[in-house]
Amino acid sequence: MTSRQASWGLSRLRAPLNWWREGAASFQDCVLALVLALLAFAPTLSNIGAQIGDLPEQPASVLSIALTLAQTLPLAARRRWPAACLAVVAAAFAAHQALGFATTFGSMGLYVALYSAGARQVRFRRSTAAAASAGYVALALVLNRLGSPLGVADFSAFYLTLAAIWLVGSSVRVRRAQEAERRRLAAEVATAAERARIARELHDVVTHHVTAMVVQADAAQFLITSAPERAGEGLVAVSDTGRRALRELRYLLGVLEATGESAAPEAARAERAPTLGRVTDLVEGARRSGQPVEFSERGERWPQPVDVELAAYRVVQEALTNAMKYAAGQPTRVSVHHGGERIEITVITDGSAGSPQAAPVPHGPGPHGPGPHGGRGLAGLRARVRMLDGQLEAGPRPEGGFEVRATIPTEPVQE
Repeated sequence: MTSRQASWGLSRLRAPLNWWREGAASFQDCVLALVLALLAFAPTLSNIGAQIGDLPEQPASVLSIALTLAQTLPLAARRRWPAACLAVVAAAFAAHQALGFATTFGSMGLYVALYSAGARQVRFRRSTAAAASAGYVALALVLNRLGSPLGVADFSAFYLTLAAIWLVGSSVRVRRAQEAERRRLAAEVATAAERARIARELHDVVTHHVTAMVVQADAAQFLITSAPERAGEGLVAVSDTGRRALRELRYLLGVLEATGESAAPEAARAERAPTLGRVTDLVEGARRSGQPVEFSERGERWPQPVDVELAAYRVVQEALTNAMKYAAGQPTRVSVHHGGERIEITVITDGSAGSPQAAPVPHGPGPHGPGPHGGRGLAGLRARVRMLDGQLEAGPRPEGGFEVRATIPTEPVQE
């Protein structure tokens, strides 16, 4: 009970601070200017403030009050017009010192205005600094002419204090600019990574299903003349593959549209995402396209995070797509092994040692598009699997054919 009371009391103390932080900058500056103006007339703070000249003290008057307010109230515009704020406050301070009025806490406004100009002024920074320096030199000459007992060392020390305050504001401005640049670069990197992820997803979905539909349509065209009674099966296969492609594209578009509060929860996303449980659909689709595929699954399959399930599904999908494109009609074996800490996927497509399917191809697209070894799909899969701390190896086999092998660490979902 005591801890609850303490937590409740702490939250009550934090509420005003949070309200102040979330308030508009102009409102905060107005409050600061008003508070500083009120404190300027507090007797207990009369000896605290900026002072230079040490001229004989003059009695307070309406003019001294006006100059004190002129050193505080302009701070309400210190962020919007920092240079103008500094000019008004500095002129009021100079007049206050030259006329010999008593020091007030309101003279602290000079320090605040100087810091704000250093931190907020964007244009004509050098001109502003030069004008402020020239104004200070003029004030020092006036004070000396009026009989100030201070020497060059005293005026120089006060100038260095003002310069240090300006430099503090400038350093804050530089850090803010660097932080803004860092956030901009981070946003660009995140945008580029998201574009790459979208490109991989579109490639995986479109390439596989379009390849299957082309193979199935070619087979149906051949069967129309040789075996008309079987041509209908090929057309049905094309239709089924098209529906699966539309379903996966709808899922991908749903993921892209889900942002902020409208984002689908993880459970709903997992229900729509392709998973290892649907690998048999890929195998059946390849078989209907005329690709002889053997499928085996070992171990007990447990629910995995959606990224793991999707990566494993895409590995099988890309391997079967390459088999249908570059080794049509060659026997293909798909093996999925569910281990305690990882999923191992192996897809082997047979071929003779001298066949084009077995010959190494360059990394990257060739004159007729990406090859089975260096295509965009396998490169994207490597990046996807690597992000899950897994490995993917793909290449020709010494005895002929092509092999894709992936190992993906697993983290069973707690139900």
